[in-house]
Amino acid sequence: MDEIISKANILIEAIPYIHAFRRKLFVIKYGGSILDNEVIRKNVLEDIVFLSYVGIRTILVHGGGPHISSRLKESGLKSEFHEGIRVTDKQTLQIVQEELDKLNKIIVKEIRDLKGDVTGLRGEENIIRVEKKKATKDLGFVGSITDINKETLESHLKRGNITVISPMGIKDKQLYNINADEVASAIAYQMDAEKLVLLTNVQGVMRNPEDPSSLISTLTMAEVENLIKLNVIQSGMIPKVSACTDALKAGVKKTHIVDARIQHALLLEFFTDQGIGTQILKG
Repeated sequence: MDEIISKANILIEAIPYIHAFRRKLFVIKYGGSILDNEVIRKNVLEDIVFLSYVGIRTILVHGGGPHISSRLKESGLKSEFHEGIRVTDKQTLQIVQEELDKLNKIIVKEIRDLKGDVTGLRGEENIIRVEKKKATKDLGFVGSITDINKETLESHLKRGNITVISPMGIKDKQLYNINADEVASAIAYQMDAEKLVLLTNVQGVMRNPEDPSSLISTLTMAEVENLIKLNVIQSGMIPKVSACTDALKAGVKKTHIVDARIQHALLLEFFTDQGIGTQILKG
C-alpha cells in the first residue's frame, strides 16, 4: 500500500508543473551512443509520449554520429573532423543522409508503437535552410543555419504531433549536414520554446567528472563562461553548454542537460521539485 501511495504522491507533485507547461513547446536533442541503445531509447520515447499526452508540444531533434561513423568505416571511408565538425564530402553526405533517414524512420515507428501521434521530417523537406558553413578548412557539404520553416513545424504541432527532425538542411536543392545541437538550439529560439533539452550520457555539468556528487544542478550563463575558463567545463560538454547559452540569449526560457541513461530522466527533470540534471538559466 505504501508503494501505491508514493506513486500517487509523485503524480500530485507533478500537477503544478503539468499546469505550467501545458501548450508550451519543448525542444529535445537526442543523439550519440545513447541513441543506439534500445532500452534507453524506449525510456526516452516513453517520456516524450507522456509529455505529448499532458499537452506539452514536443520537437525531437535526433543526431546519428556513431551510426554514420560505423557506416563510413564499413564503406572503407575515413571519418574526418575539424574543430568538432564532420568534414562531409559527396560520398560522406550520401551516407549521412541514408543513416539519418533510417534513424528518423525508426524513431517515428517506435513513437507510433507507444501510441504517440508523430511526424518525421527529413532534410529534403525544406525545414532547415542553410548556407555553406565557413571555417578555417573547407568542410564540404556542412551547413550553417539561416532560417527555419516555422509554418510547417507549427502545422504539425497544432495537430498534436510529436515532430521528429533530422539534422540536415537545404540550399538550392542541395542537402547539407548540420550539427544536431545547433539545429535544436536554432529551432528552440526561432519557435519561442519554453525549454531546450540536450540528452547526453553524463549526469550533467560536473565539478569533478569522477565524483557523482559534484553535479551542478543550476548554472547561469555567467557561471558557465567562468567554468569554461577554469577548465571545469571542457571537451564535449563545451558545445552543449554553448548551444544552451545561444538559445538563452535568443529568448528560450530555460535549458537543460540531462542524462538519458537514468530511467525516465525527462519526467524526473521536468515534473519533480529537485530534477536530476543541470539547468542553465540566463541569469
